[in-house]
Amino acid sequence: MPIESEEIDRPLRADLHIHTEYSMDSASKIEDIISTCVKKGLNCLSVTDHGAIEGAVKMQKIAPFKVIISEEILTRNGEIIGMFLKEKISGGLSPQDTVSLIKEQGGLVYIPHPFDRFRSPLDEQALEEIIGSVDIIEVYNARIILLRYISQAQALAEKYNLPMGAGSDAHTLGEIGKSWVEMPDFDGPQGFLKAIRLAKIHGHRSSPFVHISSSLQKKRKHDT
Repeated sequence: MPIESEEIDRPLRADLHIHTEYSMDSASKIEDIISTCVKKGLNCLSVTDHGAIEGAVKMQKIAPFKVIISEEILTRNGEIIGMFLKEKISGGLSPQDTVSLIKEQGGLVYIPHPFDRFRSPLDEQALEEIIGSVDIIEVYNARIILLRYISQAQALAEKYNLPMGAGSDAHTLGEIGKSWVEMPDFDGPQGFLKAIRLAKIHGHRSSPFVHISSSLQKKRKHDT
């Protein structure tokens, strides 16, 4: 069923990939993230902490805007994001098992930073094996270093007629909103899937030095 025109007239500015202090490589506090989003005009976030949903759950309760409870999950073959989750999903499983657990919760399968060899992308063979269950491909991640990864992700989404997402992958407050999508309002996972197909992607790449901040924060948390 097509989205009605009045829905399109009420766009959201959504950053679909951010991290809070509940990620092992971020120190961004929930209240500070909310304040930053309000200042920058963002009114929808997908909170994608590594191996945790506590931050997303807490933010959803107090934020004056939409918060999607998500998790960036490290499988045996790279990272997958589960969106609209109700429970945390453990890492270290196969991509197939991880996808099954996301779907069991009524969630969506979002593939972050595919092809970006500087991070932990899902390897190409594993991605091919689960592509029939993938809901969204992240085509613009503000932490991408090489532009060719963006064009490769876009080509993948177009090949399989999958919606395209974008996000800052912010681990610090200054990164929030570097990349975002303008999309219609939605209600629930299926409404999101309809709305994201009408999204317009906006964004700029973050400085490569943001990766140093994440590495230092990860070491700091490991040492304490």
